[in-house]
Amino acid sequence: MTAHEIDYTIYGEEMQYVEIELDPQEAVIAEAGSFMMMDEGVKMETVFGDGSHKDTGFLGKILGAGKRILTGESLFMTAFYNEIIGKRKVAFASPYPGKIIPIDLTQFGGKFICQKDAFLCAAKGVSVGIEFSKKLGRGLFGGEGFIMQKLEGDGMAFVHAGGTMAKKELMAGEILKVDTGCIVGFDHTVDYDIEFVGGIKNTIFGGEGLFFATLQGPGTIYIQSLPFSRLAGRVLASAPQGGGKNKGEGSILGGIGDLLDGDNRF
Repeated sequence: MTAHEIDYTIYGEEMQYVEIELDPQEAVIAEAGSFMMMDEGVKMETVFGDGSHKDTGFLGKILGAGKRILTGESLFMTAFYNEIIGKRKVAFASPYPGKIIPIDLTQFGGKFICQKDAFLCAAKGVSVGIEFSKKLGRGLFGGEGFIMQKLEGDGMAFVHAGGTMAKKELMAGEILKVDTGCIVGFDHTVDYDIEFVGGIKNTIFGGEGLFFATLQGPGTIYIQSLPFSRLAGRVLASAPQGGGKNKGEGSILGGIGDLLDGDNRF
């Protein structure tokens, strides 16, 4: 194996974290902001690009870092090394309520496609790159643009799904239609395209968007019930305008509440 062999345990139900056990000289790479805690003896180091052995030399590292810019991520990733004798542990937390999904890349033919913000951490040696869409419709209307992330190698990787996670196994030729934002990731053997909802009423009054994704097997698909974009949209829609309280909230009862809490100004 080219990637480090790591052991792990996932804790929690709704706000999960993954604890990774590192043997001496083993390492794990992670996105900035996902770190939770680590034992003494683990060294944290910022690396240029994805830290894999795939991009060698200065030019290779520049290209690796450039790929990360295209997916909207930082130029750098963080690597955590066990520098002492004996096992040490490091933990990474999910960014919002949902599930952490362990991905053994050897079971996916060495390649897994995921949303650009789904990746959490992986064994050092796993390459975190980009997957270009070759279809115009998929790139323009797929919700994730022309680019998704791809994880390559023979080690363990961990991705995050918002809300409740559904795992679907598609047979050859079997098709599943999914909201574009609800896709977490899928096997590289899955054919991914975009389909127009159709119909005047659906288009104008449907409220579910104009397009959905069609995923055709064979392969494995991971679906999330609460995409972060949907969560953020609901929060923004409920936020008061102008930095004050939402005067429309609760209608008459809301006004009475303002009188009682002394917030009514003349």
